Amino acid sequence: MNTGVETARIFLALWPDTLSRAGLARCRDAWRWNDGAKVVPTGQLHLTLHFIGSFPGDRLPQLAQSLQVAFDPFDLALERHELWPRGIAVLRPGEVPAGLRSLHAALDDILRAQDLPVEAREYRPHVTLARRAEGSVPPVQAPGLRWRIDACVLVESVPGAGYRVLRDYTAS
Repeated sequence: MNTGVETARIFLALWPDTLSRAGLARCRDAWRWNDGAKVVPTGQLHLTLHFIGSFPGDRLPQLAQSLQVAFDPFDLALERHELWPRGIAVLRPGEVPAGLRSLHAALDDILRAQDLPVEAREYRPHVTLARRAEGSVPPVQAPGLRWRIDACVLVESVPGAGYRVLRDYTAS
């Protein structure tokens, strides 16, 4: 694994399969967006588990190896459209499943053990649908999207090019 850069901006995420990605896109497209909304492209829709930030490229293989964590597959029901402060439009679960809480906590432990940053605030899982969405109108009907989670991924944010999956971690 070589990103070709000295440092990489990386994060851990739930990355949708083709069917789930299409469902997320339908949920996104059901909104009435304001003229200035910056809608997330379909290929970049995901749910962040942990944002790590800038990381030395030469240490990525070691980090990637350490992030393998055992977890059981689980279902994630995305049931709520919300417009958060600063114009962030999201899709989020009504209830966080135990499997997601466990996966997030296990990855949290691995990151802490390596002195990597871990968000201090309570984890609020969500899929960002758009930014700068102040005044946009969510659909009246609840989304009711079910997403089967059987893997998580390590992702690099590539300036001007979007996201690149560096490693896939399949549930055990």
